[in-house]
Amino acid sequence: MGLRKPPLHSVHDSLGARFTAFGGWDMPVEYDSIKAEHAAVRESVGIFDVSHMSEIEVSGPDGTQLMQRLTTNDVTALEPGDSQYAAITTDEGIIIDDTVVYRLPDRDHPVYLFIPNAGHDEEMYDRWTSFRDEWGLDATVEDVTEEWAMFAVQGPDALSTVSETTDADLDDLSKFQATYADVAGIECWVARTGYTGEDGFEILCPWDDAQSVWESLDATPCGLGCRDTLRLEMGYLLSGQDFDPEEQPRTPYEAGIGFVVKLDKEFVGRDALEQQKEEGVAEKFVGFTLLDRGIPRHGYDIANADGDVIGVVTSGTMSPTLSEPIGLGYVPAEYASADTKVRVLVRGREKRAQIVTPPFIDQ
Repeated sequence: MGLRKPPLHSVHDSLGARFTAFGGWDMPVEYDSIKAEHAAVRESVGIFDVSHMSEIEVSGPDGTQLMQRLTTNDVTALEPGDSQYAAITTDEGIIIDDTVVYRLPDRDHPVYLFIPNAGHDEEMYDRWTSFRDEWGLDATVEDVTEEWAMFAVQGPDALSTVSETTDADLDDLSKFQATYADVAGIECWVARTGYTGEDGFEILCPWDDAQSVWESLDATPCGLGCRDTLRLEMGYLLSGQDFDPEEQPRTPYEAGIGFVVKLDKEFVGRDALEQQKEEGVAEKFVGFTLLDRGIPRHGYDIANADGDVIGVVTSGTMSPTLSEPIGLGYVPAEYASADTKVRVLVRGREKRAQIVTPPFIDQ
């Protein structure tokens, strides 16, 4: 089966983008350079095509109950236009995926749109419909991934950039709030959310109108390469890398997102997570900086001062903002405190490193 393509694949190609396979999609990884695009987001504004992200819509009389039982956060706290970060877990409390849940304007009943990661749309559709049927709930579940294009406009100038294309008052839109607004004359779902640590918006527009919306936004085109360095500087998790139900099985408490777990409600994985919260975790997700030259990469070992392997690097890069090597990974809880000295095995050589509590940059 070939790679799926975003609606603006040919536009990205005409802009000189270099592409990479990601989550089953052929996506632009960079246009000019990762460093230049990273700087545009930190200093002014960049735009990302993130149409590879999945979109699942849930509605109906029991839609709220279905969402409540399949995500770790409390969707009943959402009013129309609100959103929240959540995890999707197995019975054992292992993270299958992380997601943002939006509550859309109500129809006859509450309507939710949640955003699994790239390539997870079929899996999540099957999960939602199978549990719906098992529990006998009256809810409609639709995979609308290829009905929506999605762009992320991120950076200090994101507000002014998006505001120039719409009559909507986006200045009053708080973080994790969203609204329908006309962008370039096209009705879009505009959310003050993002994955970079900067102010910004994620804009969902009809698939066939993607080019009109994209071209109306005066921002530097950015690829997935700098999206990764930007999120890494913030210590944000990357699905399939910082956690994976097969290769890197982790719970929200191990992965540092225990704040999205609401134990006062019933959901798949709740009992296992309640027990883990009571007992504590053996390993924790941490950030670190290298004190020696080198770049940490996914899969490298983390060792203690005696050279004994104690953990693993899940993400790493040379930080464009700090010009120093940074990384994320898991270590035993006793090594997780800030300023703890460890070693990272870079190409088989020990490099001195120091545990840091993300984010790595001041925001």
